[in-house]
Amino acid sequence: MENQTQNAFRALADPTRRDIVQLLAGQEMTIGQLTDRFDMTRAAVKKHLTVLSDGGLISVEVRGRERINRLEPLGMAPVLDWLSYFDQFWDDRLNSLKEAIERKQND
Repeated sequence: MENQTQNAFRALADPTRRDIVQLLAGQEMTIGQLTDRFDMTRAAVKKHLTVLSDGGLISVEVRGRERINRLEPLGMAPVLDWLSYFDQFWDDRLNSLKEAIERKQND
């Protein structure tokens, strides 16, 4: 699980890869379609796709001569699980602050 989380965060660390994830959230795309959206070579886009695939965030399906890239929403689970700790942390902190303010108002 730890390696999955690290790979997912590594994949999301780059702004271009985050942009690719957003594009794939809207539709499946080939490498060529993605390359048309960025000012970089096909090889550079392929490297980004490999990192995203290693992070479990996308999958690639071969259809004839095309490689179709699609978002794998469950690949975000390790990231969301890690972040959920901080949701609970802030919920606890804000609840404590609320209680302290309410006690102060009642004094």
